[in-house]
Amino acid sequence: MQVKTFSGASSQEVLAQIKAELGADAVILSNRTYRKNGELCHEIMAGVERPAQQGGAGMPVSAGAAPAPSSGAGWSEWHKDWMRVKEQLFMLMKPAIRMERLTPRQRVALEYLQREGVSDGVSIALYNMLAARPGASVLESLAGIVPIRSWGAAAWPQRVHLFAGPYGNGKTTAALRCALRLRKEKPEMQIAFINTDCLRGNGRLTLRHWAELSDFGYLEAADAESMRKALALTAEADAVFIDTPGMTPERNLAQWQHEMGIDEQPHATHLVMCPFYDGVQMQALLHRYAADGDTSLVWTKLDEAVCYGALVNVAHEARLPISAISYGPELKQSLSPATEPMIWRLIFKRQLPIQSGE
Repeated sequence: MQVKTFSGASSQEVLAQIKAELGADAVILSNRTYRKNGELCHEIMAGVERPAQQGGAGMPVSAGAAPAPSSGAGWSEWHKDWMRVKEQLFMLMKPAIRMERLTPRQRVALEYLQREGVSDGVSIALYNMLAARPGASVLESLAGIVPIRSWGAAAWPQRVHLFAGPYGNGKTTAALRCALRLRKEKPEMQIAFINTDCLRGNGRLTLRHWAELSDFGYLEAADAESMRKALALTAEADAVFIDTPGMTPERNLAQWQHEMGIDEQPHATHLVMCPFYDGVQMQALLHRYAADGDTSLVWTKLDEAVCYGALVNVAHEARLPISAISYGPELKQSLSPATEPMIWRLIFKRQLPIQSGE
């Protein structure tokens, strides 16, 4: 590890020196403040690993987003180091946040979001937006952090839709709920399901049962050849929903799509998440399920959550729009296409659509 001590008149100045010389992968080892000749000085010791082959070393990144490693190897250790860097950066940046620059309404909203579990990165980003525009609406500023692209045929015209996410998140039922919502919007639509999660008996039987009850086509594809045949057999369908298996650290979603030949098809990917993961786990999952092209977030099990800061954190981290939210055990009347008023009521009032009559 290359270690060096930097000093300057302010912590921001020192961090800029570290970033310029050691790059964004630098780890803060220690920091202290002292007086020299009556003037305040800031000193930070930082270090960085210098592998023999390090493509793209030293490329700048923002404090809220980590650069993605080129492969899954070493992801866990790399991610832990990056989280330590972020924690140190935010610790140094927090004293610079002057809440008195905000209006009382803005200050109350920001403090509420912090209590709801919104991350330091989001808090700082929101504070900068509000401080730059005195009197700006908190909701308008949040809209730039939490994009919305409501589920429906107009916003999501792709014919093939992949539903991906960890086991136990309600991925299969979310796909069924979205398909039923699409059928409600356009009763004449021909919809088919391709199940690639063939090893789990319970989910497999549930999907097949409800697909038959709803007059959806149902096929299974365990490998690339059977996927090719399934896509050919569903060529006449207006919409095809693909239920994907859970991914492992050894094989992420992008690799699986390539292996199955799906990346050759125009498609949209919908990442199904529930708000019960901590920050480290959520970032690891976002890395594992990263997809190319049009992608959205579908939130499930919201009726079981006690706060909803995770919706803001993940939207900010992944830069993905929320398309739908799901709540309750029933298959019908338990999914709503996302809208800004709905998301704000959920975050600030903890009010689900079923409670507000939507």
